[in-house]
Amino acid sequence: MEVSVLNIKGEDTGKKVELNDAIFGIEPNDHVIYLAVKQYLAAQRQGTHKSKERSEITGSTRKLIRQKGGGGARRGDIKSPVLRGGGRVFGPKPRDYWFKLNKKVKNLARKSALSYKAQQNAIIVVEDFNFEAPKTKDFIKMQNNLKIDGKKLLLLLPENNKNVYLSSRNIQRVEVMTASALNTYKVMNANVLVMTENALKLVDETFNK
Repeated sequence: MEVSVLNIKGEDTGKKVELNDAIFGIEPNDHVIYLAVKQYLAAQRQGTHKSKERSEITGSTRKLIRQKGGGGARRGDIKSPVLRGGGRVFGPKPRDYWFKLNKKVKNLARKSALSYKAQQNAIIVVEDFNFEAPKTKDFIKMQNNLKIDGKKLLLLLPENNKNVYLSSRNIQRVEVMTASALNTYKVMNANVLVMTENALKLVDETFNK
């Protein structure tokens, strides 16, 4: 699949780049996308919730009623989970929600997400660029030129670029990241994927394995 290379003024430069079919042209696998997104969101959870179990509640440990013959449920002290104000059974504890996914599964998920974007014609390739200084106005101008203002945008760069990052930071629904840090969730969450020529080369090298 061939894509025209634009400059940040939105003009066609006359150059064409080939989107690698091994990455952008595969049959997307929905289940691995689901797993990769689930893993990403699980890893974002703080997991600091905590409920008190019976040993952690303040109260007497005296056995209130006899074990047999009373007709009610068996219970010991006032902290028993069967009583109001007692401990909670199997409540949440602070924990990490991250779970393991195989490398090949994560790689397939990224390729599937990129294939969906290619099918939707939601990939724009631009010439490598830089801003002279961090200016939000310049980034908004670029969005307007590329006719993607108001859309959820993911911009891929070959390496960290402080001026571009700072220019985009104050704009809603815009994310700037390096191509090597690309993940399935960010691709699926964006409406448009904009990448520079060198970022596209890096995606080819990194994920075509």
